[in-house]
Amino acid sequence: MRTSLNGRVAVVTGAGSGMGRAIAERLAADGAAVAIWDVNGAGAAETAATITAAGGTALAITADCADRAAIEAAASETRATLGPITILVNNAGIAPFTRFLDVDDAELDKVLHINLRGPFILTREIVPDMLAAGWGRIINITSSSTQTGSPMQSHYVASKGGLLGLTKALALELGGSGITVNMIPPGSIDTPMLRGAAIMTAPDAISNYGAALPVKRIGTVDDIAAAASYLASEEASYITGQTISVNGGRYMGSA
Repeated sequence: MRTSLNGRVAVVTGAGSGMGRAIAERLAADGAAVAIWDVNGAGAAETAATITAAGGTALAITADCADRAAIEAAASETRATLGPITILVNNAGIAPFTRFLDVDDAELDKVLHINLRGPFILTREIVPDMLAAGWGRIINITSSSTQTGSPMQSHYVASKGGLLGLTKALALELGGSGITVNMIPPGSIDTPMLRGAAIMTAPDAISNYGAALPVKRIGTVDDIAAAASYLASEEASYITGQTISVNGGRYMGSA
């Protein structure tokens, strides 16, 4: 039986598709009221419609999750409609493939702005709600590339590595306030973003990659959603600053 999140309000960024959508749907199924924040307003609306059709509570907000003004406006709308926010899933991000020597300053700044600066500002905006409640769950979607490296993604790996460090720092700073901070570094998960990557466009690339993993399959968005559901639950109250690797056994070390 799933742990009830009744009375909790969750924000999931980048929830208009892929992993974010699956996480939002799972948290709603667990009883949380979920605000879906995404720069793609149509995608956010689709996610919210799916949740409400299943009997859940959802709010779709079109927002650039890396822009301070947009974050503040989205947080205000969420609080006014659903209530104080006590669950945050920082999922929104981009993952371009570019050779290191071809990464210009503009692309570097864009990746760092969306993948690291955005979650930093967003978390800072929402933590006061958690402090007031004496309870909170912050779940950062990082990347298994921070554990293994990834060619042609130096800027992406650096940004996700920064998010890894932020997770641990906040876990130490906020642990005494009833707030846990953990991270999920996905392995290769079958999402529109993965299928759009240049290295995965060849026929059978997805299935061939999955077959090479210890579990012999590619990951699904539901695999990530299940891990997020657990970390958001009361049962995970003694887990903070930790890495829950959902990667099919791609990487088995500690990080």
